[in-house]
Amino acid sequence: MSSSTPSTGRVQLALNVSDLEASVAFYTAMFGVEPHKRRPGYANFAVAEPPLKLVLVETGEDVRGSGTAGALNHLGVEVASTDDVEAARARFTEAGLAAFDENDTTCCYALQDKVWVHDPAGAPWEVYTVKDEDPTNPRDAFDRPVGLSGDGACCTPDAGHAERAAEGACCP
Repeated sequence: MSSSTPSTGRVQLALNVSDLEASVAFYTAMFGVEPHKRRPGYANFAVAEPPLKLVLVETGEDVRGSGTAGALNHLGVEVASTDDVEAARARFTEAGLAAFDENDTTCCYALQDKVWVHDPAGAPWEVYTVKDEDPTNPRDAFDRPVGLSGDGACCTPDAGHAERAAEGACCP
């Protein structure tokens, strides 16, 4: 592990689900834990073993489909601090990856700092830290400002997101 790699963290997997209640029951049985947070159309699990943050975002069946097609909302790595987010941002910059910052953004019912990158096939990844689990004005996974991608992820930047962010049109 390099010194810029966070010492703590867990992988986040955000899935689109067409039946939230059935999915919560399934993942509760699969991992043996109840959801960490429940809101309308949204649930997340903080799984200790394996270290995983599983996020379920209820979407229409037309978006979700069946099987693996349409299942992925986005991927992420939850880290312990804003310093860890900064370290990831520096690592991405050093590697020449296009990254988008979102600091003090309220998304998925939590106040977060994050940095986004896309893998070569376009899958969105975020490295983020939760600064407040219960902010005053929470936003759900579908309360997106104009200009963000329609894949169901809150604050997932599309190709023109950086320009719109500079204009104040994206996540606060």
